Amino acid sequence: MTVQSVGVIGSGQMGNGIAQVAACSGMDVIMVDIKEELLEKGISTISNSLDKLASKGSFTQREASSALSRISTSVSMEELSECDLVVEAIPEIPELKFSTFRELDSICKPGAILASNTSSISINEIASHTRRADRVIGMHFMNPVPIMKLVEIINGDETSEEVTSEVISASEEMGKIPLSCMDSPGFVSNRILMPMINEAILTLQEGVAEPDAIDGIMKLGMNHPIGPLALADLIGLDTVMHILKVLQEGMEDVKYAPADLLVDKVSKGELGRKSGKGFYDY
Repeated sequence: MTVQSVGVIGSGQMGNGIAQVAACSGMDVIMVDIKEELLEKGISTISNSLDKLASKGSFTQREASSALSRISTSVSMEELSECDLVVEAIPEIPELKFSTFRELDSICKPGAILASNTSSISINEIASHTRRADRVIGMHFMNPVPIMKLVEIINGDETSEEVTSEVISASEEMGKIPLSCMDSPGFVSNRILMPMINEAILTLQEGVAEPDAIDGIMKLGMNHPIGPLALADLIGLDTVMHILKVLQEGMEDVKYAPADLLVDKVSKGELGRKSGKGFYDY
């Protein structure tokens, strides 16, 4: 099966980015969210992003307009019934993910692939809430989706080879580089990234260096494009803390426990860029 139609659940930062890259690859996209105003905001974000990319010569304005025209919106998941691939990009709340996949399983055609953009929740557990575990997979896009090349493909224990192959092909059609792994706490990306971010926070917490120095050393010395504290602010400190807790519980190891400074900032609502304050002010 060649993926020709894609459903995206969620019109936020990740959802609208996924919808954009799918539409730019020539796929028909239906983006679903719970409120019309959220969908309008998502479409506006996509339109602005396409205009910027067109102004930089990535494609023509006509191609940008054509991509935008391939995206339709709805507040009803019933509209996803005929999609070949559905990608869920909603908040990292396990029960919300599980109930969404239960509903998708009852709505979508038997051959549809159900994918989650989760950054930490077990694909096996998500799949267990459907009757098609062989057609459930993880598609972990990186932020910002239109720019970042990686899609981390997470295979559940029952994900079929056919589904993995189809999702890899669809990712490549979207201009991405798909790399596969098996379901495990934090997968590959966050199992390695989050302890590094946490260690940077501990370094700050212990007064070893200030944020600019910590990030500067990692950028200049390790050739990282962005420092770990600035990256934590971009991801969202609440999300960082949540993923660390998933790692701590899943790996049963206190070495993944979130730093006290991280917990304190989240409790104060200092979540990074989205709140205007984290390790830096925005």
